Amino acid sequence: MNNKLIISYILIFIIGCNGMNSAVEPYKNYTYDENGRVITPSHEQLELISKDGGSMWNRLVFEKSPYLLQHAANPVDWFPWSDEAFDLAKKNNKPIFLSIGYTTCHWCHVMEHESFEDSLVASMMNDTFINIKVDREERPDIDNIYMEVTQMVTGRGGWPMTVIMTPDKKPFFAGTYFPKNTRYKRSGMLDIIPEINRLWLEKKDSILTSADKITNSLKRRNQYGSNAIDLNYSNIMNMAFDSFKGNFDNVYGGFKNSNNKFPKPHDYSFLMRYYNRTNNKESLKIVEKSLYEMKKGGMYDQIGFGFHRYSTDKKWLVPHFEKMLYDQALLMHAYLDAYILTKDSYYSRTVEEISEYIIRDMSSHEGGFYSAEDADSQGEEGVFYIWKTSELKTILSDEEFTYVYDILNFNERGNSRVEGQYTNIPHFNMNWDEIGEKYNLNPDEAYNRYNKIRIKIFNYRENRIHPQKDDKILTDWNGLMISSLARAGSILDNQDYINYAKSSADFIIEYLMDSDGKLNKSYRNGASNIDGMIEDYAFFIWGLIELYQATFDEKYIDVALLLSNYQIDHFWDYDNGGFFFISDKSKELLIRKKEIYDGAIPSGNSVSAYNFIRLARILSKPEFEDITFKIIDTFSSNIKRYSSGYTMLLHALDFAEGPSYEVIITGSESKIEKHLISLYRSEQFNKVLLFKKKNNYSKNSNFLFLNNYDFEDDGSPLIYVCKNYVCDLPTSDIENVLSNLKK
Repeated sequence: MNNKLIISYILIFIIGCNGMNSAVEPYKNYTYDENGRVITPSHEQLELISKDGGSMWNRLVFEKSPYLLQHAANPVDWFPWSDEAFDLAKKNNKPIFLSIGYTTCHWCHVMEHESFEDSLVASMMNDTFINIKVDREERPDIDNIYMEVTQMVTGRGGWPMTVIMTPDKKPFFAGTYFPKNTRYKRSGMLDIIPEINRLWLEKKDSILTSADKITNSLKRRNQYGSNAIDLNYSNIMNMAFDSFKGNFDNVYGGFKNSNNKFPKPHDYSFLMRYYNRTNNKESLKIVEKSLYEMKKGGMYDQIGFGFHRYSTDKKWLVPHFEKMLYDQALLMHAYLDAYILTKDSYYSRTVEEISEYIIRDMSSHEGGFYSAEDADSQGEEGVFYIWKTSELKTILSDEEFTYVYDILNFNERGNSRVEGQYTNIPHFNMNWDEIGEKYNLNPDEAYNRYNKIRIKIFNYRENRIHPQKDDKILTDWNGLMISSLARAGSILDNQDYINYAKSSADFIIEYLMDSDGKLNKSYRNGASNIDGMIEDYAFFIWGLIELYQATFDEKYIDVALLLSNYQIDHFWDYDNGGFFFISDKSKELLIRKKEIYDGAIPSGNSVSAYNFIRLARILSKPEFEDITFKIIDTFSSNIKRYSSGYTMLLHALDFAEGPSYEVIITGSESKIEKHLISLYRSEQFNKVLLFKKKNNYSKNSNFLFLNNYDFEDDGSPLIYVCKNYVCDLPTSDIENVLSNLKK
């Protein structure tokens, strides 16, 4: 049989899945503490269990990731990603079964219950493979490589991700969710495993050849040349806008690319920058329609606040119920941008609600922010968030019930289907102006009336069994939340938000960073031993820049500079430009990738391009601008081919194209406060703010150049506006400054 037939024969079983319906309900064989954290035995308890002949626990019990701990009691002989696993595969001549997922992944739970908890499947897996389980949130470097493989050979991706590969990490089989038994056109584990085993034993040479071809194709796809394409800025921006305009859903907002609707906040932030530059009102219309409808729908937790992962329908009604820290952070940025442009309190209130959720439910007492909350509780997706009208009647007065029954679109039968059952998901069809008009109230009165009832419902809901919380603290996602909370605090004049951002940043600096600028990936019961990746540096530096803008504390820029220099030294590709996903100090994987696509989370290269040009202006370091220009040059062909896929990178391009501004403020802190709020709320996104202290900076300060700016003896504000490397004369007239920024 030739190689092409072998590949075809193997790929018969490759089927992707992003949300298949199933009657199977996941059963969790782990327990939680009162905060929803996974409880597993200590090392000492394990010794006792083993002596008493009790439950079997695999190697994952010694890991820190909640996702890996979920699988610690599986009969599958799981290994974490480790040299031990690959060495054993070589020694025993076995392929590797790699399973990648994350704690709050619903279909990961389903596959675990069906297959990984099943003794027959586990026995077959243990006989055939060396089995490795990976948390994609801890190891996005591994996930990034094998997700590209899965998408390359199947045309789709998702989690759980299943990859079978040779002991030298070369993949030859890929897919996502597989049931235990074959169902309809979806091959089952009980058929896949023996067939893979037969092929490995009888056709191994052909499999190895196929694995080499897949690997070589992967390497070719990840070669970025050093030859830059000349980008016409206006054309690139117009192409991106035209793409969004063509896919815009005029009825429900968002975009019509698939049945599911995912929030990609940086797309909306790009469209607002496009509006700022072109005054194209259609761009702002897309943003406003989308942000309004997204927030009104069931994808937003109307009772406890915060956005769920995505909507399974075009109306934003039925969500996938997990909540991710990064979604909250990035959506806060989009809603803040919308508030700045429109001054509509709907957007600022949304930011305040998300912040309340994060501070209440996702803040660690140690200082960082937790990663996510599960979609499932009590073994079913969404059960924590859905309602029967009979339940609401028991906790509300008739008047209260009638009001929320109407405005939250409740129905005796149910307003939607979740897991095949009719139920109620709270959501709005009207805005507060319309609700106020209907009930003869002004919009604020209508909202306040609702909010009192909402709090009553929320307090009742708190007694339900909560979804599991993934309580690991990730450096990159914390960086995103630091950036959004710092901005929210400065724009909305809320010091609490800034304090929480500072607490997270200080936590990372103390526990996840060394004196040379090396970052660790995560923290849970102590720091992990996983090296920080490009997103950890890029996102944390972003957070530190925003924190400096909010506090003008030099400490945060000093740390940002240290990290930026480390990032250049250990991630930069000196031959072709751009940052690699992992540092030159990290263990070698199948390939050393670069990522540029701005998906649900923007890429490390895109955010770095935005960081470096802003740091160049803050620190008066023009060489940092060169990093931004080189990143744009390196990926210029990608941008030209598909500009709407790189909207975070377009933030950097927009800043670089200019005009962009450095605003230097001098004066006593008490006298510049009102000026600062006006500057934070300025519609000019392409600016950085610097504050000059009264005393001169020491020769070791990174802000020594600010000594050249005058300071009034009585502390009265003086503001210098610099544009395109030229500075205007100082002024104390804030309206004049704001007018200049608009130009």
